[in-house]
Amino acid sequence: MHAVGISRQAGTPAVRTAVVWDVLRAVLADQMTTTGRDRLDIVDAGGGTGGFAVPLADLGHAVTVVDSSPDSLAALERRAAEAEVEVRALQGDAADLGDLLPADGADLVLCHSVLEYVEDPINAMTAMAGLLRKGGVISVLAANPVAAALHRSVAGRFDEARQILEDPQGRWGERDPTPRRFTRESLERLLGVAGFVPGEVHGVRIFADLVPSRLLDGEPGAARALIALEQAAAAHPVLRDIATQLHVLGRR
Repeated sequence: MHAVGISRQAGTPAVRTAVVWDVLRAVLADQMTTTGRDRLDIVDAGGGTGGFAVPLADLGHAVTVVDSSPDSLAALERRAAEAEVEVRALQGDAADLGDLLPADGADLVLCHSVLEYVEDPINAMTAMAGLLRKGGVISVLAANPVAAALHRSVAGRFDEARQILEDPQGRWGERDPTPRRFTRESLERLLGVAGFVPGEVHGVRIFADLVPSRLLDGEPGAARALIALEQAAAAHPVLRDIATQLHVLGRR
């Protein structure tokens, strides 16, 4: 266990995470109203270098990051030291959550870009459910196979794009670095099996991964305009389902 200290600074939301932060801000406000507490208990499973954990701690919440990578936790410590807030860091896998943390002790659990890589997604989600108090919320962010097929086809990898659509795990082949991807329907089913009531699904990085970086670097205000576009499209019934990632909440 490491005590991590992090700096009070509010930054402009990055293009790729702006939609997620919009949802999380609403969740935090709702949980604080419901619990009557300004300081929520948050667990970031697989939180890595603290991209979400540090800003959440900066908002005054008690944040614990669990990650299997010592290097990621070391980077978290450095980021924490720069930001001058505290984050608790624990080394472990999703399967270890029940041993590392008490049951019914969290108001919010983040499960971002984790389900693609865990050995058993159902067990991982069930373990995360056990960490939450009644009425607690899980935030799930996962790779979408439809977007992967679109991106492979744009790159001229037509056979691989077709393979993604046909493969139960949404993979384009043995060399695919992502072990599995999730559609909106499969995420909602997984949440239900783990005992959650699924909430609204949002698309993340609908356009961001298609826009050349030179357009953002060379045009004043382009990044802000792209963020606004992503926010406007996040809940669109068609565009949402072709996003690079899908974001869904589950309530216990």
